[in-house]
Amino acid sequence: MSRIGRMPIAIPAGVTVDIAENNKVTVKGPKGTLERVLPSEMEIKIEGAEVVVSRPNDLKKMKSLHGLTRTLINNMVTGVNTGYEKKLEVNGVGYRAAKAGKKLTLNLGYSHPVEMEDPEGIETVVEGQNVIIVKGIDKEKVGQFAAEIRDKRRPEPYKGKGIKYADETIRRKVGKTGKK
Repeated sequence: MSRIGRMPIAIPAGVTVDIAENNKVTVKGPKGTLERVLPSEMEIKIEGAEVVVSRPNDLKKMKSLHGLTRTLINNMVTGVNTGYEKKLEVNGVGYRAAKAGKKLTLNLGYSHPVEMEDPEGIETVVEGQNVIIVKGIDKEKVGQFAAEIRDKRRPEPYKGKGIKYADETIRRKVGKTGKK
């Protein structure tokens, strides 16, 4: 049995979970509403204040979908209740981030400033000039947009310049040394 898939998902106060046909799960909470169609083979039931996911048989595909389905529902419940955020740091001389309306402007040493628009349901906050916080209720979208921002200038191993996640460590390399 899947250890993750077997665990019930507690529904916190103020959050409602609806399961329609074809396993269309809608989760409503104080921060918003998320809906997702999950694999139809899985059996999703609400028992009291908990959501329980069970699988029909022990085929390899069903085993792999079991834990996935449970985690996706859990991420939706957490998202509408507390939300998700990712922190990015901009390191480098003259590198900075600014926010105007829904537009994030990054100066990353290119000949032009890089402008990015906040996608639907995602909010970016700039703290100071070098910390960007990506917030939202959908874990997948938050992670995706944070990765897109990081891709504009990935951290390099010699000076550590670029955009990195706050919890990321950059493996540093030793530069060249002069002749003897």
